[in-house]
Amino acid sequence: MKYYLVGYMYSGKTTFGRHLAAERGMEFLDLDRAFEERYHYTVPRFFAQFGEEAFRKLETKMLHDTASLDNVVIATGGGTPCYNGNMDFILANGTAVYLQMGVDDLAQRALHSRNPRPLMHGLTPDEVRAKIEAQMKEREGFYLRAHVILDGIDPQL
Repeated sequence: MKYYLVGYMYSGKTTFGRHLAAERGMEFLDLDRAFEERYHYTVPRFFAQFGEEAFRKLETKMLHDTASLDNVVIATGGGTPCYNGNMDFILANGTAVYLQMGVDDLAQRALHSRNPRPLMHGLTPDEVRAKIEAQMKEREGFYLRAHVILDGIDPQL
């Protein structure tokens, strides 16, 4: 069994993924953390130095490397399903679970996060909300293709 968790940043994929994996006796893999370990760059630093296109290419390779894994819960990055046919890969290789949250809840989490993301750095609360709303319009069509859609506030699988 393999679960791929998808959803916008701050939707709780890593937290929920750890709990789900522990509950089911499965391994847990955070794709962003695995990227950082493999390439010795934080995702924000890699983005800044090499750009989004280079990041998305390596992220896709990392995702495809999960094809041979079993008994694992994989938390993807917020944009992972939206590029390079990655959602098709996810759907074909495991059970895709979308942790769905509204824009206001995501904005509140973004504004109160101990680990602010570079995309949100220096933005006012209204700008954070507007950025999340715009990205969700682009991304939610990918997320909604998941096999399972859970309430990101109180997910239960």
